[in-house]
Amino acid sequence: MIDLKRNSKKLTVKATGLRTRASSIYTPNQQEDFKVSRGKFSDFLACPRCFYLNRVKGLDPPGTPGWTLNETTDILLKKEFDECRARQIPHRLFAPNDLSHVIPFDHPEIDNWRDSLRHGLMLRHKNSSIILTGGVDDIWQDTRTNKLIIVDYKSQAKSGRVDKKDYLEDPYHEGYKLQMNFYAYLLKGMGFDVHPTSYFLVCNAKRDDDGFHKTMNFDEYLVPYNWTTDGLEEQLDEMVALMNQHEIPEPNECCKNCAYSEQYAKAIHHVGGNGTQRQGSLF
Repeated sequence: MIDLKRNSKKLTVKATGLRTRASSIYTPNQQEDFKVSRGKFSDFLACPRCFYLNRVKGLDPPGTPGWTLNETTDILLKKEFDECRARQIPHRLFAPNDLSHVIPFDHPEIDNWRDSLRHGLMLRHKNSSIILTGGVDDIWQDTRTNKLIIVDYKSQAKSGRVDKKDYLEDPYHEGYKLQMNFYAYLLKGMGFDVHPTSYFLVCNAKRDDDGFHKTMNFDEYLVPYNWTTDGLEEQLDEMVALMNQHEIPEPNECCKNCAYSEQYAKAIHHVGGNGTQRQGSLF
């Protein structure tokens, strides 16, 4: 998909390939606070070079439109859980899943914690200027222990039922587990007592209905996951150390973005004076 740059009026404008907000670009060893989201931490783990070029060098990579149907599912689920939160009662899904002792967590900051764009959970990384952030979908509470339960909504459309045992074994769902681990790390660092089991609320659209008829039906599944922060702090240390260096790191050899950039550069700058191929460099 070709991504065209547009302004706030949705009109196409010249793309520079660079970020425009200075606050979104980190200068090595800067003293001013700088936010790094859970998504950007995932980028670091996937490809240190892409992460560095984006956060430190200020490159603006092509993007994709948001998934508005998934976003709508999230919005409607939050409305449901907020009704239960206001009344401090279990949600309709809890009793069938042996969670009658659980209620949505009521806290004055819950809306901020769920706002991934402007706020989210926040935790300073040790004594650095890096502020780690992550917007949770929801937080529940075990009324027996008062421990907090991290929840993430997932919307999809796959044939058949969701197998709770196999759901998190899918290689494409590895990032889901990292997401939970990261949120647990933030909440613990913020001083909260976090339940060892988190949940993915998976909404799977049914493809075997006899038609659309202005209604899309979903099956709902609560998939438990015992989060872990083992090794996470070391990875965060590595990320911060990378941000404070001046050398561009090596790419992940499996990164399609880096491979595409290299081939793009070769295609643009490939012919030398003697007709031999000359490797180009974007950096």
